[in-house]
Amino acid sequence: MIVIEKLFSGDPRTIARAISQVENYSPHAAELMKAVFPRTGKALIIGITGAPGAGKSSLVDKLALHYKDAGKRVGIICVDPSSPFSGGAILGDRIRMATLGLDKNVFIRSMATRGNLGGLSRATVDAVAILDAAGFDIVIVETVGVGQDEVEIVKAADVSVVVLVPGMGDDIQAIKAGIMEIGDVFVINKADREGVLRTQKELDALLSLAHRPDMWQPPIVKTIATESKGIGDLAVAIESYNDFQKQGDAAISRKQAIAKWRLLELLQERLLSELLARNGTGERLDKLVTQIAQRTKDPYSAVEELVSK
Repeated sequence: MIVIEKLFSGDPRTIARAISQVENYSPHAAELMKAVFPRTGKALIIGITGAPGAGKSSLVDKLALHYKDAGKRVGIICVDPSSPFSGGAILGDRIRMATLGLDKNVFIRSMATRGNLGGLSRATVDAVAILDAAGFDIVIVETVGVGQDEVEIVKAADVSVVVLVPGMGDDIQAIKAGIMEIGDVFVINKADREGVLRTQKELDALLSLAHRPDMWQPPIVKTIATESKGIGDLAVAIESYNDFQKQGDAAISRKQAIAKWRLLELLQERLLSELLARNGTGERLDKLVTQIAQRTKDPYSAVEELVSK
């Protein structure tokens, strides 16, 4: 059982155990999150997303270092692909962040997607809430980098940062992924490469076509993460959007949208688990699966049969 007082005081072992509970759907997870929820809402949650190979991990590393040097406590959640065998995160705790992870004001956790699309693990939102309640000032969430399904980051972050690289066809990739709508700050990383100006012009052109309801003009920041260049500018851009949100109604509507998504997600999970836990449902499910595979019954009729009983 998690000692809540130790969690709120920021004890690393207790935080790690709490995140494991929500990730493994422990019977105590719901009670834990009920206790955690009133203590949330203080941390700045930054989502880092973008195509694979864009240098997201390096950027997260340097950004976390920037906030740590500014006296902030930083929590990092890296959402990794799942192992097809164990279901765990393939990369584990990031090797390149090993030095940063030794600092007592920095907490790093890798989480597996568990086959979840959207670049986020289903337990990521709860893990963010735990770090928030544990007193971290900044929580950085780095998504898996799948390209097409990265848009879910907007449901977990106060500020969404989209990372692009010159010469990778990122303009088309950005449109396909739908991340033009969710990017609050755009980063052109590896800005020492050829084609930076072209990428910036294309991005400017694309942003001029996208009209956001809150009328925010997302800034474009150029960085070279491996050399720590542009990290300060990125932190300023993140802070400027965070301040902008607080001025209008955009923050409230965004928080309402996040709350609705989270409520519906939890409701779906609860209803599904209750349905599958009913007597005989497992056997009926196997029988229906066989019938669908043999094409003697269609999936829609099977769902109706399960729900009606």
